[in-house]
Amino acid sequence: MAAAEYREVFPTRIFWIVSAAASCVLLIPFVRTQFFELACRWLYILLFSFSLCGALTPVVKRIALRLNVVDMPGGRKIHERKTPLMGGLPIIIAFNAALFANMIPDKDMVVLLAGGLAVAAVSLVDDWREIPARFKLLVQVLVVLLMIHQGIVLDLFPIRELWGKGMNMVFTILWIVGITNAMNFIDGMDGLAAGMAAIIAFFMGIVAYQTGQPVMGWIALALLGSCLGFLPYNFTRKRQASIFLGDTGSTFLGFILAALAVKGEWSSTSEIVSFSAPVLIFWILIFDMAYITVERILTGKVKTFREWVDYVGKDHIHHRLYELLGDRKKVVLFIYFLCATLGISAIALRNARPIDGILLVGQALLITIIISIVEYAGRRNSR
Repeated sequence: MAAAEYREVFPTRIFWIVSAAASCVLLIPFVRTQFFELACRWLYILLFSFSLCGALTPVVKRIALRLNVVDMPGGRKIHERKTPLMGGLPIIIAFNAALFANMIPDKDMVVLLAGGLAVAAVSLVDDWREIPARFKLLVQVLVVLLMIHQGIVLDLFPIRELWGKGMNMVFTILWIVGITNAMNFIDGMDGLAAGMAAIIAFFMGIVAYQTGQPVMGWIALALLGSCLGFLPYNFTRKRQASIFLGDTGSTFLGFILAALAVKGEWSSTSEIVSFSAPVLIFWILIFDMAYITVERILTGKVKTFREWVDYVGKDHIHHRLYELLGDRKKVVLFIYFLCATLGISAIALRNARPIDGILLVGQALLITIIISIVEYAGRRNSR
């Protein structure tokens, strides 16, 4: 092993040892009880999910290599060597373990977690043996319909009217399925999807604290800790990621975050604020999905819904920024900061007026339009 490579690998090994030791210590009943007695259940969930994911990821990496569940370079791929794909598994295991070991799950939470596991299971099969995108989309829609049947549904329109119930169902499907696939689409650079999921979960945890929703906060913190425990293997300073999320991880993260946003209460004073806050937190995913859809239709790349589902291209926000910045790490950090900036705007809405929600969403739109103009200019100059 070369000296430079050893300097990169050595900290990762230290991190794994510390994570494994910490997760074992946190499993001791006395330690867990001490956290609870100090009213630090939230901290325990964060630390346990973080350390457990950090300990499990290298193990899953070895399993993925042995089973040959890897992503090969070539085509639209930007990585240069085969890389294990099952990085979503340690996140899923750590996330669920942290929750079920530390809280009594309510019905909605069980439905939410079961839905995420169902979507992840189909994606795991896709990582191992590719399956049609249309089948994955159908499964996602069916899972959301089951969640709606169990009462996890948006409340944007009057529920006493038949048309209102129908519109709530439609928007719930569009929101959860759209965010799930947007997270999958943006998983195109080391650390991008996991880091964005961590940032979104962080801001959702703050909103949960502001609004007095402990269950929502615990779920957000468990997801935040799991993503942070995975990132040292997926986003390093110099080396390529040693393991990828795969569709298993990206769809699970997108689904859980989107469903949690539906389940949570965002504002008790204004429907506009309740709508604006999650839109701002998820803005990058929403914008990227909307941009590529419009661009592909206008340029004739897709003409039918089936073509849109099956189309794979290098026109996402991270691809466009890479043409401008020429450095993948800079692109990922740029999107991190942009996502955090818009998340702060959502936090500022806590006691805001409805007009403030409209103005902040308009501001987010203007920010992304400015970035799109710069991207376009950069692409023209590079040709």
